[in-house]
Amino acid sequence: MSPVAQCLIAFVFGSVVGLLVQRSRFCNTAALRDAMLFKTFRNTKALLVAMMILTIGFTGFISVGAGNPMRFDVGINQVLGLFLFGTGMVLAGACTVSTWVKAGEGNFGAIWALLFTFIGMFLFSLVWSFLYWPPAPSAMTGELSLERLQLGFANAETLQDKTGIPAIIFGLLQAGVLLFIYQRIRKRERGQGGDAAASP
Repeated sequence: MSPVAQCLIAFVFGSVVGLLVQRSRFCNTAALRDAMLFKTFRNTKALLVAMMILTIGFTGFISVGAGNPMRFDVGINQVLGLFLFGTGMVLAGACTVSTWVKAGEGNFGAIWALLFTFIGMFLFSLVWSFLYWPPAPSAMTGELSLERLQLGFANAETLQDKTGIPAIIFGLLQAGVLLFIYQRIRKRERGQGGDAAASP
């Protein structure tokens, strides 16, 4: 496939996804924030369904040797980075995806959030190769290293390579856990609906 064709496909796919996100008001931040603070699960259920589809799809491709999955180290730096990023999303009132949508709609706060996201990424890229913490690339070998606080590669492809078990099995297990959470949410909502109907 030519680069032009790839760009056209990416443009069409991105436009469709952008339209769906804009019309549905889907937000990863809201999926977790609303569930914990307000006990509403509209975005949470959508996120769970998307994760189930993606998990089965990606691990299915890995199992047949297709696709190009990312391989990255998991360590304490990821835990801290994700915590800081999540805190920033809550303070900004949106995840990165919905921030792009709000910026496109003319939301000035979202434009500022995107601007400083880019600035933060740029500043981090300047020090990445020179500091041990966060770990420099030489510290991230894909293997367990407690001294460097790295847990090694952690994805379905690595598990498949090390255990010989097809990646789709791990994907189905994860999808099963997500489905269980989804069903618990639906059961909770049905219970709340019944309580509301029974109240005078």
